[in-house]
Amino acid sequence: MYTYLFVPIVTYVQPIVEHGSVVWSPYTVKDIDNIESVQRRFTKQLPGFGSLTYVERLRRLNIPSLELRHLHAHLFYSYKMVFGYTDLQPSDFFEVAPLSTTRGHIYKLYKKRSSAVVQQKFFSERIVNIWNNLPDSVDFSSVASFSRTVKHVTFSKYLGWS
Repeated sequence: MYTYLFVPIVTYVQPIVEHGSVVWSPYTVKDIDNIESVQRRFTKQLPGFGSLTYVERLRRLNIPSLELRHLHAHLFYSYKMVFGYTDLQPSDFFEVAPLSTTRGHIYKLYKKRSSAVVQQKFFSERIVNIWNNLPDSVDFSSVASFSRTVKHVTFSKYLGWS
């Protein structure tokens, strides 16, 4: 219904606000809200969307929030690192957790303890808890199946604004 409105968002807004999101990712609510406000303002200016709430505008346009797309991008990049699809050495960023018989998937990562706030917000530190809490329904057999199944997982407890 609103596909003609989807093209400007994908073309003009998303490339700008998503560029380099895996390397630089805001973690304060203020920074997340500032970046999200770009998409919030753009969607509000679309014809017939001015009086709707931001969540309703996203729902009608069938697009996820920028914060959720950043989280998906981080998980996809983590997958590529863990399974050797990048030139980076996974051991430089992650340690594979010892095999355990507890619930969840078998690709758990070990979270190192860190006292520095800057290090705690580093990519490999902030994604470990989310990665380890992925449900059994996520398919790790290929990048495409991982991408497809991760998009059906609810990450609301990791998102700041929703």
